[in-house]
Amino acid sequence: MINSSSDNAQKLNSINRRMFITGSLKFFVMIGIVSRLFFLQVKENKKYLTLSDKNRIREWKLAPVRGEFHDYFGNVIAGNFEAYQLHIVPEQVEDFRYVIYRVKDLLELTDKEFKKILKKKNEIKPWETLIVSDNLNWKKFSKINNHLYDLNGVKPVISISRNYPYKENFTHLIGYVSQANQVDIETTEVIKKNFVPGLKVGKVGLEKSFEKQLIGTNDIERYEVNAYGRRISQLEFQKGKKGKTLQLTIDTEIQKLANELLKDQAGSICVMDIYTGAVIAMQSSPSFDPNLFVFGISKDDWQLIRNDPMKPLVNKTLQGNYSPGSTIKPIVALSALENGIINTNFTVNCRGHKNPLELYGQSYHCWKKQGHGFMNLRNAMKQSCDTYFYEIARKLGVDKLSETAKKFGLGKEVFGDLFDIEKKGLIPSTQWKKNALGQSWLLGETVITGIGQGYIQTTPIQLCLMSAQIANGGYKIYPHLIVDENDKNQPLDKFTPLYENSNNIRIIQEAMFASTNEVRGTSYRSRIDDKKYQFAGKTGTAQVKKITKKDRELDLKTFEIPYEERDHALYVAFGPYKSPRYALSIIVEHGGNGSTTAAPMAKKLFKKIIDRHEIRQSIINKKYLEI
Repeated sequence: MINSSSDNAQKLNSINRRMFITGSLKFFVMIGIVSRLFFLQVKENKKYLTLSDKNRIREWKLAPVRGEFHDYFGNVIAGNFEAYQLHIVPEQVEDFRYVIYRVKDLLELTDKEFKKILKKKNEIKPWETLIVSDNLNWKKFSKINNHLYDLNGVKPVISISRNYPYKENFTHLIGYVSQANQVDIETTEVIKKNFVPGLKVGKVGLEKSFEKQLIGTNDIERYEVNAYGRRISQLEFQKGKKGKTLQLTIDTEIQKLANELLKDQAGSICVMDIYTGAVIAMQSSPSFDPNLFVFGISKDDWQLIRNDPMKPLVNKTLQGNYSPGSTIKPIVALSALENGIINTNFTVNCRGHKNPLELYGQSYHCWKKQGHGFMNLRNAMKQSCDTYFYEIARKLGVDKLSETAKKFGLGKEVFGDLFDIEKKGLIPSTQWKKNALGQSWLLGETVITGIGQGYIQTTPIQLCLMSAQIANGGYKIYPHLIVDENDKNQPLDKFTPLYENSNNIRIIQEAMFASTNEVRGTSYRSRIDDKKYQFAGKTGTAQVKKITKKDRELDLKTFEIPYEERDHALYVAFGPYKSPRYALSIIVEHGGNGSTTAAPMAKKLFKKIIDRHEIRQSIINKKYLEI
């Protein structure tokens, strides 16, 4: 009996312990569950609400409205127009196969176009926008709108797209836009932020340089969807902001004239205000229609542009490296004067082909077969006597010449980092050759540098800047393309003298005047007698192949020489001479002779430039009156 009672007590204690343990476990489990629920509902509430909203709320973004480019007079040179687009959001379509085939029939899409759309659909997420077409004509756009009752999830959109009304006249300056690619998105933060399928961004030129200011911000529509991704209601509409409109210093009328003058030729024309540095015209030829790229250029059009032997894709003004030929002679003469190597009375006897300059077994001929006779500085510049400049270059040395050339803007980018394609050119020196080629400099190389041949390379915009700084009396200026209403960010060293003696600059100006306006001047036939339009200039002819003894004896006319072997024709000038205000540079690839090809263009340009100046000045005066 006693043993039985003891066993029962032990069993009861064991049961009680088990119940206690089980109860404790249940309690702690319950505490864990309650704690987890508290954590999820309170601590993690925001997170899961956000995830829920992401599933419930959708955004519809439209491409931002791009800012425009205007010329100095307010003419739109890169603007926008209404483009009719067709969008589909796949998750909003009940039967995508049915809808897409209906769209195919309505738009009369080819099998190739249709396959392309299907491929794009497979590359995007269900809630992302599929752009079926970003440039529908009105007829097809209307047709789609009339059948929307049968096209669930299809959205006709009136968007804004780019337009270049002056076509090839501004291509290399403005550039063009085209659809943003993965590289654009990954490398440019503002593109990444505003990206939508079909977004057009700047690919080259100022369109690319000023992407941040031009791009604008998106229109955003937020709406609610159900569990099946179907739209329930609109929640919010956020209006985007148009990109900034930029006013250029360019005069469209002068730009158009430059394009006409270079028609069917490869080359460049630049025009610049010698005091402000404002670029009035900057044309590269040949050009092409930038509108071809907006919606994606066709394969045929692309091949036509790419395979053109005159290379229309190259911006000759910024990327073209050319021997300056005799257009460098004003700098050579100035450097010799500044360094005390010569004075205005220094003379050289040019005796023609029969008595060339001989150095170390090499002959250096003047272009004039019979020779020029005794030449001083003024006459040597006027008649572009090579022998005279051989001699002063030899006495000067390449390093002193290099120093002066760099002062006047040669050998470095004119626009800094504004264009990623701009070339520096090359102003050689003894140290450059040692570093670049591991060779010593030769005296003969100095001699040919004195007439703008050999290693020396310049761009058309550099030659324009060089001429502008000679014309303004020898003061440093900074070329620019954008009108800055507040005149901000002006460099501190603007109008810094580039000379040691201002009289030397005047000597060069007068010699360039003689070259254009006095009998026997190389551009005398292109002179303008009317002092209102009268200009000073210097011709240049840059060899593209070494002239052999046989070539010299044949003495062929330009048209008798194969095109690719013809010399480049150059001209630099400033005017009006009595009160200079504008400088220009002209280069015609394989144009032969600067005096017969490039200088006549300057004559037509200066008449237009000076006439347009009066209109330009009236705008400036008006601004001052408003202030």
